[in-house]
Amino acid sequence: MIMIPRLRLLALLAALFAAALAGCSAQQKKPPVSPAGGQTKADPKAILTPGDDLDEYTAVTIADPLEPLNRATFWVNHQLYRFLLRPVSKGYETVVPQPLRRGILNVFQNVEFPVRFVNDSLQGRFDRAGKETGRFVVNSVVGVGGFGRPADHIPALADVPPASTGQTFAKWGIGHGAYIVLPLLGPSSLRDTVGLAGDYVMNPVTWVGIFYGHWAWTIPVSVTDTVSIMPDKFGQYDAASQNSLDRYLALRSSYAQARAEAAKK
Repeated sequence: MIMIPRLRLLALLAALFAAALAGCSAQQKKPPVSPAGGQTKADPKAILTPGDDLDEYTAVTIADPLEPLNRATFWVNHQLYRFLLRPVSKGYETVVPQPLRRGILNVFQNVEFPVRFVNDSLQGRFDRAGKETGRFVVNSVVGVGGFGRPADHIPALADVPPASTGQTFAKWGIGHGAYIVLPLLGPSSLRDTVGLAGDYVMNPVTWVGIFYGHWAWTIPVSVTDTVSIMPDKFGQYDAASQNSLDRYLALRSSYAQARAEAAKK
């Protein structure tokens, strides 16, 4: 699930994606459709890994009326992950020591404070908004710009659930709408795609482009932000799909479950 404030890096790959998608669309087999409303009736046992509980795995569902297109997009994404982005991620892990990688990731997560603060406030979670403010101040000052996370060791500020615009919409009772596989970004839904746009606007990494508007600032910052999250995101991607007979169905189920859990927090 490669995520948004990385649109400038993604724009550099858009032409590659469009060409690959055009080449593979004709090869996609149309999935079986139920007469009741267009939902694919896949055998859930086919996407379970050993030790999974069937009832828990299939408890959360999401409408997928665009499955043929989504599968084509998923196939292209998987090839780009496999042959382009994963080697970049592996190279980053090889060249940059783990403590430095974690520190860089911490900095970008710390910078995203406005996204969490605004959404906690919109959800009426003013106690969490206050804790996020405290975390931001402590991590920025004591943690040297967020490179360290000393707030994790302060009980009153530790373990604050993250907040996003998509999560806020869910708290407001807005449903997913259609499931969507976004180019390069991966699993999403109509609701969460709009939410990603909201997160992007509130992310200070975006403001670098608005205020400076020059490639010398925007591209290095966006690329660093994107590359820094790749090891964690590919770890999640593999954990959700690696041992499944149908990666697409496994990722869709994993996404629906993760979003349902996030909405409960």
